[in-house]
Amino acid sequence: MDGQFGFCRDCLTPQSASHRRCEACGGPRLVRHKELFDLSLAHIDCDAFYASVEKRDNPELADQPVIVGGGKRGVVSTCCYIARINGVRSAMPMFKALKACPHAVVVKPRMSVYSEVGKQVREMMRTLTPAVEPISIDEAFLDLSGTEKLHGGPAALTLAKFAQTVENEVGISVSVGLAPNKFLAKVASDFEKPRGFSVIGAEEAYDFLAEQPVSLIWGVGKAMQNRLHADNIHLIADLQKAEENDLIRRYGSMGQHISRLARGEDFRRVETRNAAKSVSSETTFNTDMSSREQLLPILRRQSERVAERLKDKHIAGQTVVLKLKTSEFKSRTRNTTLPDPTQLADRMFSVGRTMLEKELDGTKFRLLGIGVSDLQSDETADPGDLIDVGATKRAAVERAMDKVRGKYGGDSVELGLTFGTKRPPKPTEKTD
Repeated sequence: MDGQFGFCRDCLTPQSASHRRCEACGGPRLVRHKELFDLSLAHIDCDAFYASVEKRDNPELADQPVIVGGGKRGVVSTCCYIARINGVRSAMPMFKALKACPHAVVVKPRMSVYSEVGKQVREMMRTLTPAVEPISIDEAFLDLSGTEKLHGGPAALTLAKFAQTVENEVGISVSVGLAPNKFLAKVASDFEKPRGFSVIGAEEAYDFLAEQPVSLIWGVGKAMQNRLHADNIHLIADLQKAEENDLIRRYGSMGQHISRLARGEDFRRVETRNAAKSVSSETTFNTDMSSREQLLPILRRQSERVAERLKDKHIAGQTVVLKLKTSEFKSRTRNTTLPDPTQLADRMFSVGRTMLEKELDGTKFRLLGIGVSDLQSDETADPGDLIDVGATKRAAVERAMDKVRGKYGGDSVELGLTFGTKRPPKPTEKTD
């Protein structure tokens, strides 16, 4: 593609001039960038995934504002772009969403359907490159280095063809971010949704980031934003001006994290083999147990250990899995898929307790375990619960306990339910 600086995303014709429309088909969807054909790391994100699947399966919803969510927790899981234009956002309380967009169509989540579609798109990604790192049901990082001969062109063109294939064969759209590293690729994929294709090059990254709010940095949630704002740090440019050692002194390991990402530095590779698919904690008993009084404190401890691991890695799980093994070595596995991902011990324990109590029929158990699967980023984890106000309060208490344990150790504060029970071993991450 020597001498070419871009192509048309509709007909894939190379573009060398600065025309506003494609020289071949007249379409406006052109992508041009100085580094376009040198980059090979991408982030692909399905657009308004749940809502897009609902519209695909029910064409009558095509031009309607669609909200997926509601149910017991009373919040928005996701919504289409028409609803977003009207002010609806993910994790918004449903009553606020319907006030902003009263003519919206509310659809209950169909997690099994979304999971199948997500797997279909992921398998299509793996036809492009074996280096695919899923980070949620509907998004993944891809490294297409060395695939030029295989696909007969640079990574950028391969990705544009892939986006067309997904639309034609799956019936939903994706947005692509192309950049020198994972952080910048993830930022780029959010630029022009839906059906976006955006590029951030190495040369422009520093200056581009300088103008952005600190909230753009992965891992900077509301609490961290408040800390930064209190220190008069509002833009990424403010972080760029600060010394890394000074940021580390103020914010610990998070200081190094934000310092490097603020400069566009991210040395993480696309991980394929070691990306965990589940995190769990289980205990084999010396003496078989069968009673609620014996098992619930252990389940709570295990939930706390899993939550610690999830919070440490900034991930969350959408399916809670309970594992039991009887005294006769027969395994029982139960699972519950949540409307939104969680990393809270309280929520895992609450769901796990409901599943466990259904199994307490006098059977003696030699093993108990709890964990989560369907792992993803914690960015949308645990929105406030409007139905169970107590759950929101318990979440706040848990986060306060996390701070105390982080400072004084894991056993420095305990609940009455777990007092005196043995701390479970380190949670297990499974990749198979």
